[in-house]
Amino acid sequence: MSQTSEPTPPVVPAAPPAYGSIPAPAYGGVPAPSHGGAPIGTIRSTGTCVLLTIVTLGFYSLYWYYKTHEEMKQHTGAGLGGGLALVLSIFVGIVMAFVTPNEVGNLYARRGQAKPVSAATGLWALLLGWFFFVGVIVWFVKTNGALNAYWRSLGAQG
Repeated sequence: MSQTSEPTPPVVPAAPPAYGSIPAPAYGGVPAPSHGGAPIGTIRSTGTCVLLTIVTLGFYSLYWYYKTHEEMKQHTGAGLGGGLALVLSIFVGIVMAFVTPNEVGNLYARRGQAKPVSAATGLWALLLGWFFFVGVIVWFVKTNGALNAYWRSLGAQG
């Protein structure tokens, strides 16, 4: 009996994954843990949010605080949640400049990644907010950008 060997098919490298289709790697190149079926938040365009805040004379910012904090709470089970974030933003709004980036940073920390924003990011709004809103804009670009990047890393489209 003769042994016949079947030809082996050529090895074709796999196509790289689409942007945002896999979680961002944590330190050491180890993939970040999956979100475990928790709800994923909505990606919000930074420019559109700024424009809506201007057009609505700041009322959109209250909605943004409510929705982003509610999404983070539903995703992790921790944090302020939308209702408390809304109350704080109405009555003591400056604290939200510190609380919001801290909660966004904690999303990353739970996955073992470095925090791209933290409570210290609020200093942009506090120290340079008076100068033609430059500090507030820098704060929002950093905070909303980090939140959007987090949601994209879990597969959110937008």
